[in-house]
Amino acid sequence: METTTQKNIKTLRGVVTSDKMQETAVVSVQRYVKHPKYKKFLKQHKKYHVHNPGNRAKEGEKVVIRSCRPISKTKSFEIVFEN
Repeated sequence: METTTQKNIKTLRGVVTSDKMQETAVVSVQRYVKHPKYKKFLKQHKKYHVHNPGNRAKEGEKVVIRSCRPISKTKSFEIVFEN
């Protein structure tokens, strides 16, 4: 009896905020969240360390990232493509 597992792959869009590390970029992802009491939409952002093979993505570019296996202690996303 074989069991198959479904992988939950997240895909996010963001802007490269730093590309100063080797093979790594910092991507800031912005999202809107509705306040539970006041019903106002608020901007929230989170920074992800992303695998950047060949240092192709440069600072200020919009990129799409997706989750992958952990590459290091803080890197578990990789760049899919740049816009």
